[in-house]
Amino acid sequence: MSSASLHHPGFAELTRVSARIGCLSFGGPAGQIALMHRELVDERRWIEEEEFLQALNLCHLLPGPEAQQLATWIGWKLHGWKGGAVAGMLFVIPGALVMLALSILYGMAADLDWFAAIFMGIKAAVLAIIVQALLRIAGRAIKTPVQRGLAIAAFVALFLFDAPFPLVILAALGIGAVVGRSRPQLLALHPAPASARVSAHPWAATIKAILVWSAIWAAPMAAVFVFLGRDHVLWDIGVFFSQLAVVTFGGAYAVLSYMAQEAVSSFGWLSGGEMADGLGLAETTPGPLIMVTQFVGYLVAFRAPEPFSPIVAGILGAALTTWETFAPCFLWIFAMAPWMDRLQRAPFLKGGLAAVTAAVVGVVANLALWFALHVLFAQVAWIEAGPMRLQFPEPASFQWQPALIAVIAAVLVFALRWSIVRTLAATAACGLLLAWLA
Repeated sequence: MSSASLHHPGFAELTRVSARIGCLSFGGPAGQIALMHRELVDERRWIEEEEFLQALNLCHLLPGPEAQQLATWIGWKLHGWKGGAVAGMLFVIPGALVMLALSILYGMAADLDWFAAIFMGIKAAVLAIIVQALLRIAGRAIKTPVQRGLAIAAFVALFLFDAPFPLVILAALGIGAVVGRSRPQLLALHPAPASARVSAHPWAATIKAILVWSAIWAAPMAAVFVFLGRDHVLWDIGVFFSQLAVVTFGGAYAVLSYMAQEAVSSFGWLSGGEMADGLGLAETTPGPLIMVTQFVGYLVAFRAPEPFSPIVAGILGAALTTWETFAPCFLWIFAMAPWMDRLQRAPFLKGGLAAVTAAVVGVVANLALWFALHVLFAQVAWIEAGPMRLQFPEPASFQWQPALIAVIAAVLVFALRWSIVRTLAATAACGLLLAWLA
């Protein structure tokens, strides 16, 4: 596709198409990226194929949901900051509104028997969905023995030693940066193609983006500090999800491992089963899967509402969580997009990304096992032996109902190849049926 054949849309057209993509962006990052490629590269011819793929590579280098960042970059490419802000926000807003409505319903009806039965089925299906994601990520990320070793090391560090997730990611980044520069073949890396286009160092644009979007990122936290203080739960929510946004490499499933570890074990905000409920809800909504963070923020504030009503507090918690999760994505894109042609040739960055992607396989394996323990067993305890600290279920607390539904979900996902939404609907019905028969 030549540049002469490209169509440059007006701002109103960009807004309209971005809203459409935001409403149809089901299916996780692979489906979302495929949708944008079909709409914006193949059909509308807004972006060249090569530019689209280069931008996708850049988004893989950055923390945060790559599909949302790709939408932001396309808007920036077409209409500068204004286009990037609109395209990125419209990718998030439809799913955020749906997720907020579902969170409100969950908070109000979680104690009802029929509602609990539905979510028993959804939680069981989440196990099969995470295993499917694990196999898909492993097939894409593991190509060499070094990558396999990184995946195993990440799993062991998290599950057996309860290592902090950010430390695991930073270690993988460091190892990958060294190996990518000295022995790139160990990470299955290939030299970047030579490019005739080398931009000037865009320091002014980058510094401006960092200053402006750092202020935007921090603004809600400043308001919470002034009006509610650092002892309020909204401050804790904002601080936690701001930290989470910086280490969201490897996609939502990787981040869920860290979020579950902290929200359930460290803060005691939610139970393991509730985390599984949130992931099930996020799977049914458009937009990035990381939207599950909004569910957590809503429930935490809903349960500690003072001085607001529970629903108002929950909405504030959800809004703050969404802001602190996605505002950094705009910062990364607007600061780094002008450097794209240089980043494509940086072996240490490519090596760091390849190593993190491999480590994410171990992270997701840890998440799958963590969810299995908390969904299939009513009681899970910590066991400490020297430096090891792992979770172990009470065998007598095994729950056969979610185990049966998990098997059914596995058949639907792997053998019959049902979609995620269809599978979740079927397992929710199974949960209701088992509750009715009991």
